Amino acid sequence: MEFSFLFEDLGLLSILFFCGAIAFVISTIAGGGGALILVPALNGLLGVSNTAPVLNLGSFLGRPSRLFLFWSHINWRVVTYYTPAAMIGAALGAWFFSSIKIGWLQIFVGLFLVSTVIQYRFGKKAKSFQVELWYFIPLGLMISILGTLVGAMGPVLNPFYLNAGLDKEELIATKTANSFLMGISQLGSYTFFGLLTRDLWIYGIALGLGATLGNVIGKRFLSNMKSSTFRQWLILFMLISGLGLLYNQLKVFF
Repeated sequence: MEFSFLFEDLGLLSILFFCGAIAFVISTIAGGGGALILVPALNGLLGVSNTAPVLNLGSFLGRPSRLFLFWSHINWRVVTYYTPAAMIGAALGAWFFSSIKIGWLQIFVGLFLVSTVIQYRFGKKAKSFQVELWYFIPLGLMISILGTLVGAMGPVLNPFYLNAGLDKEELIATKTANSFLMGISQLGSYTFFGLLTRDLWIYGIALGLGATLGNVIGKRFLSNMKSSTFRQWLILFMLISGLGLLYNQLKVFF
């Protein structure tokens, strides 16, 4: 393997590492949103067509450390309902990747995330609608398809986890287990359809190493945080993620 690529792009790799670290500190203390915040940045650094494979690879590589840190808090009932459909959806998403207009999907996701501020009355409400366990079957299918196309859909699931009664460590742990198992299908599908080149693997590894560091730092903050504060942070970063996606896509039209 030639190492000239690494030296030529050392600056970019360093940026990806630090972006991964910062994003996953945020993701840990706010129940997600860190990866989605990276979408506008990666769109600019790597191009829209490369964002989803790199982001999903980097996120996947960062998840083992988070699974280790939060293993005892996983709600396996939710995982059992969510994961099988999510793995199927991830494969379908990779199949659709080359023919779907990703920009419009990012606008739709952005609008939903911004609306959560109203749904939860700026964090004052613990729940906004009732969620049953079986909801996670269609959610697993739809969210994994969209996540494979867009690159990050974690914050979209947060209202459903909250309304199912999951909080703080349990939410983070269960969400990570679901995402890790779905990620196996995502990366396998990306590879099968030729969407992950050597360069994108290197970018994803740099992002994943940063994400691993971010998980460790974020865990320390989360352990001392109240549930109400956690919910407020979660809603704040859903709002920021949504606004970032909307700005990134709407500026193309204006």
